[in-house]
Amino acid sequence: MALTDKSKLTVLSDLAETIAARRNAAPDTSYTAKLMARGIGKCAQKTGEEAVEFVIAAVSGEHREISQEAADLLYHLLVTLEASDVSLDDVLGELAERRGVGGLVEKASRKAT
Repeated sequence: MALTDKSKLTVLSDLAETIAARRNAAPDTSYTAKLMARGIGKCAQKTGEEAVEFVIAAVSGEHREISQEAADLLYHLLVTLEASDVSLDDVLGELAERRGVGGLVEKASRKAT
């Protein structure tokens, strides 16, 4: 699906909003609600499973499979964030604070605190 530059910027935030809206839906009508109802442990477990599937796809080098697994991983990550009461804005704020800071410097600063 071809997206405009503007819509590319909103896909994750729209997904995060949809996940938040479905948090309290009936578990028999929403996969998101079903995951949330099972608790943070299940949400985190699914995120881990999707991360492993993404890594396997990345090693395979199949572009479409990598894309699909990355989408699954992002969805489950957003579900786990929502279940943890951490917003996408919180994560984006953290990334914004790190902008322009080298990875080694940023990692060292976390060890110091």
